[in-house]
Amino acid sequence: MRSLFLFSILSILLVVSTDGQKAEDVLASAKGRSFTAVNLSPEGQKAYLGQKAAIPNTRSNLLAQMVTEMLLDLEAKPANSTPAKLIAAEKAKIADPSAVQIQALYDANQAALGGKPLTEVKKDIVAFLRHDPEQKAFDVYFKSLQTKYKYAPGKDVNAADLKPFDTLATIGAKQISAQEFETKYRVALNDVLHHQYEDISSELDIAILNALIEEEAKAKNTDSGSIIAAEITDKMRTYADGEREGLETALLKRLFTKYEVKILLKEPPVIVQNASVDDDPSRGPATAPVTVVMFSDFQCPACSRTHPVLKQVIAEYGDKVRFVVRDYPLETIHENALLAAMAANAANAQGKFFEYSELLYRNQNALDRESLKKYAAETGLNVKQFEIDLGSEKSAAEIKKDQADGDAYGVSSTPTIFINGVKVHRLSAEGFRKAIDRALKK
Repeated sequence: MRSLFLFSILSILLVVSTDGQKAEDVLASAKGRSFTAVNLSPEGQKAYLGQKAAIPNTRSNLLAQMVTEMLLDLEAKPANSTPAKLIAAEKAKIADPSAVQIQALYDANQAALGGKPLTEVKKDIVAFLRHDPEQKAFDVYFKSLQTKYKYAPGKDVNAADLKPFDTLATIGAKQISAQEFETKYRVALNDVLHHQYEDISSELDIAILNALIEEEAKAKNTDSGSIIAAEITDKMRTYADGEREGLETALLKRLFTKYEVKILLKEPPVIVQNASVDDDPSRGPATAPVTVVMFSDFQCPACSRTHPVLKQVIAEYGDKVRFVVRDYPLETIHENALLAAMAANAANAQGKFFEYSELLYRNQNALDRESLKKYAAETGLNVKQFEIDLGSEKSAAEIKKDQADGDAYGVSSTPTIFINGVKVHRLSAEGFRKAIDRALKK
């Protein structure tokens, strides 16, 4: 039964990826009119019509990733190392760019860098200049591992007649079957479908809203600018991004109701996972009908941008939502992410996780050990105890458990947010509200 189930998943994904999308497909309707892909922006049309190629490309990339991970594991275990350490060792072999190279790139891109001083952007410039040499070195390294461990490609992962027990690749005596691949990446493949859907859905909302604003303008014998001014611009008080988004959403909902808009764009299958809260820091009652679990990296810029938006939306629902934060430091790209996670755990031991984590998000350029101790003092923690807990093996094990659970749930980037076990793909205030409202209806 398990094999048949996995084969059905594979069949569904292949059907979705090979169905043709046409410019004249009706994606939504309103009173007296319909909306097709033609009504979308050029970018939206490209996204809609280009869905067919996305899944095969993703499947090929994921298989390459799976092979790479297996090769790194084989190389790491005999040396009592880890894949992350092996990658770090290869990166360390690449020399940093010279001061002349750094200055030249800075001088040529000052406008794009917003006039920031070199000291502020030097780290990003170095990373940019190192990227290509590192990639070339990794390519050579991985090819050497393929030879060493006798890698051989198998059946095309995108073959139309792929069956669960077909071999996609062989590494020594180990074979990677289609079934094994589907099990490991079913969430990642579903994510691709949902990201496509959310992008197209957002484009569709904009196209419909603009058309309905024009309808309103005609009915009131005015122009679209006047409607927007009356419903959005003139109502703004703080001029914050969130305020404008809220007013735009309110206008969209009102007009969609008035003109009886029906969205015909089909949503992909939703995967519900048992995203455990473990024993991680939380706010809100454990009995709340909705649980939000955020896998976060304190050095991740996207996490620092998303956190306040999510926090604001959760506050709107009061005791109906419980918020849980789990660790997923991206150690290979954020050098201080693990240490920052350890520090947050040390703060949690003294009951001030959320107060401390706010400082981490606001000071992502200074997450070294001394800075972390300074934030502990600012938060009112016992600094001596904080330093002891900062090296806690228990905390390290807890973080590793969070990372392992995240891997099992298909987490590959941060922030990754689950609402009652469903991954949120549109990380915006409206996306969070939509996901919470959906969870409350069930």
